[in-house]
Amino acid sequence: VPLQASGGGLVQPGGSLRLSCAASGRTFTVRTFSGYTVAWFRQAPGKVRDFVAAIFRSGGKTYYADSVKGRFSISRDNAKSTVYLQMNSLKPEDTAVYYCAADAGVILSALRSRQTYGNWGQGTLVTVSS
Repeated sequence: VPLQASGGGLVQPGGSLRLSCAASGRTFTVRTFSGYTVAWFRQAPGKVRDFVAAIFRSGGKTYYADSVKGRFSISRDNAKSTVYLQMNSLKPEDTAVYYCAADAGVILSALRSRQTYGNWGQGTLVTVSS
């Protein structure tokens, strides 16, 4: 699996978690990883998979869903072929399986669409509950 998501767990409301998405294999090398836009999506039980955040290739500009803006922060370390999602002030409605996805051909207008991304990780469960 070229993308490995990790870092999920159980956290109380108001708490924090940091998710990691590590890329590896022939698709993603240290040299090529910087050319991929990487996004996080999440899927709550019985709901569709929604866009959470993305970090664009090259310049690394970031984009967020309105529901997480100001609380979540996405960043990347190209030397480690890893993207992080720092999640602060977590709410029960943030409970979901979080997936990372990557693609080299992402255009801005399609950044938030899950159909845009050709490479997906296996997901990591985040549960926000007291």
